Amino acid sequence: MTDALKRLSDEGVAIWLDDLSRKRITSGALGELLDEQHVVGVTTNPTIFQKAISEGDGYDDQLSDLAARGVSVDEAVRMITTADVRDACDILRPLYDATNGRDGRVSIEVDPRLAHRTRPTVAEAKQLAWLVDRPNAYIKIPATEAGLPAITEVIATGISVNVTLIFSLERYRAVMDAYQAGLEQADAKGLDISTIHSVASFFVSRVDSEIDKRLDALGTDAAKALKGKAAVANARLAYEAYEEVVGADRWKALAGRGANAQRPLWASTGVKDPAYPDTLYVTELVAPDTVNTMPEATLEATDDHGEITGDTIRGTYAQARADLDALEKVGVSYDDVVRLLEVEGVEKFEASWADLLGSTQAELARRTPKEA
Repeated sequence: MTDALKRLSDEGVAIWLDDLSRKRITSGALGELLDEQHVVGVTTNPTIFQKAISEGDGYDDQLSDLAARGVSVDEAVRMITTADVRDACDILRPLYDATNGRDGRVSIEVDPRLAHRTRPTVAEAKQLAWLVDRPNAYIKIPATEAGLPAITEVIATGISVNVTLIFSLERYRAVMDAYQAGLEQADAKGLDISTIHSVASFFVSRVDSEIDKRLDALGTDAAKALKGKAAVANARLAYEAYEEVVGADRWKALAGRGANAQRPLWASTGVKDPAYPDTLYVTELVAPDTVNTMPEATLEATDDHGEITGDTIRGTYAQARADLDALEKVGVSYDDVVRLLEVEGVEKFEASWADLLGSTQAELARRTPKEA
């Protein structure tokens, strides 16, 4: 048997799982993925938790205790989700120790309803870090305009951050700037910046989904020829931007004081269009110092038939720019697409959070003791 996941790891791509549930933790399934499929990290989001809690039966005891205490639904959700993340952090702690904090990470997201409010986002990030209370937790902050100063402030306190919902190259550069500003502030305060880590989650498949829809609407041969190219091109140019930043004097000064580079993380790597290879956003985005967080189906597909042929990013930048330029020429606005995707991304997480609150509230009500 070939071992595509090992080859991917050997190329410098950290393999993270984009999923978490209590059953995965208590059954030992998460530990098996670490041992057998080269998984070295876990990411979560409101959609993942909504699915886990609504479908899982591993939460009964905790829900009963929370109901007996009469806690609010918001507190209940935070107690449940942070418990899962804390337990997952404990499972991944040996990887964290072995890699000096680079991997062995578990991410948990701030309340998506705060995505456009800086100060509450900072406060929520601090609270989550305190609740999880594990050094290998990542606090996820969305890369909205309000999120950028929050990223800087949270990093400046020494909390490690996974920046999420990045769609555009311009916003990605702003995220890297926010991270460096946070490190500079942390350093000025005397914090040990070698203990601070970050990844920047650059979303992939949703770019193709939206752009392909617009190309289909145009219906021309020139438009159809561009289908399935935008997401990979966008991500490859993000890596080019990353290389430019880590090669600049500002970053070199921080690195000289022990700072860790903010690795690009390829998120939303499950292929939405069945016409495309199910490993497309893995095999075409291989480069050193990256992370690919995969849904379990994508992880299994890569393990089964992924063809890892080495670095598939560096050396492709001219073609990637040409592919994005071609979109503009046929009438698809890159700026409009990425702006829409950010709005929709926040809305989708808000909707999942609302569903999570609703289903949790129903479970609490069902278990609330009757008055004597």
